[in-house]
Parts: sequence; structure tokens; C-alpha cells
Amino acid sequence: MAYIDLPADLPGIRGPMAFRPETAKPLNELVNVLLHDAHSLSPGERELIATYVSSQNDCFFCQTIHGAVAAQHLGGDEELVANVKRDFVQAGISDKLKALLAIAGKVQKGGKHVTPDDIGKARQAGATDLEIHDTVLIAAVFCMCNRYVDGLATWAPEGPEYYRGRAPKVAAEGYSAPAAVATSAAR
Repeated sequence: MAYIDLPADLPGIRGPMAFRPETAKPLNELVNVLLHDAHSLSPGERELIATYVSSQNDCFFCQTIHGAVAAQHLGGDEELVANVKRDFVQAGISDKLKALLAIAGKVQKGGKHVTPDDIGKARQAGATDLEIHDTVLIAAVFCMCNRYVDGLATWAPEGPEYYRGRAPKVAAEGYSAPAAVATSAAR
């Protein structure tokens, strides 16, 4: 049960967003820019970064919903998502994404853990400054979102059905569609 009176029918971050729509709108807009809008990294790759950071933070709702959205973008490849969460170095992803996930993992521990060597490896693997910047920002934003969800003790559906059911809508519409913002149903 949540620590404050949140809408009982809205799991995870959706409850706090409905509770405080003034803060939900800019958060959803930022997440939309980072995960959905046009970018040199695919939406699936960016969702994998959010999923990985959320898994490292042990935020069940965020890792599961963003993992489902990542899988949706990646042709339904739930096994790849699970492999990235378990051991991204061995996962079937590009060296560039591996280098970016290494950076994201360091940010998850604390921004000062990122080293010039980490940035050099990402650049050597083909990452641009924009991709490095956005990886750091995705990791930082998802640390905040994970703490928002878990700090209020929100509830989350246990089975994968809810997340698989929402993933096509989120993958298609993103996080700041007018209806999503109005109902705080973006995630």
C-alpha cells in the first residue's frame, strides 16, 4: 500500500503522476524527448538504457514497463531485454550500446563514477557526444523516477500481461501524448 493516498487503479509512477499532474507533465515531456523522439539511438536502445538502470535500482515497475516497451521496439525480443538486465556485456547488442550501458551503470551508482576512460571507450565504439549526453541524462532521470516510484511505495502488477498490454501504446504514442498527460497514463 502506498505511503500516501494515490489512485488505487494506477500502478507504479502513474499513481503519483495522477496525484500531482503539474509535475507529471514536464516529467513526461522530458522522458518523451529522451526515449521516444527522433534520435541517433533507436527507441529500443534508449528504452534498454532506462530498463537497465531501473533494474540496477531494483525498481520493479520501471524495469518491467520499460523492458516491455524496449521489447516492443525490438520486435518482441523479451529475451534480449532479460539478457541486458542480467549481463549486458554478454548480450547480443552493439559494442556502442554496451559502452553506453557501462556509462549508465556508473551514473546509477553516482555521477562521479564515470571516468574519462568510460567516455573514451564509448567514443571509440562510435558514440557521439549527444548519445553520451543523453545516456547520462536517461540514467539520471531514471534514478529519480525509480526513487519516486519506490519512495512512495507504489504498487505494481506482478505478471507480465499488464506491461505487455501497455507497451504497444507507449511505443507508438510516446510519453507526452495529450491524453497520456491529461490522465497521467503515460507509463
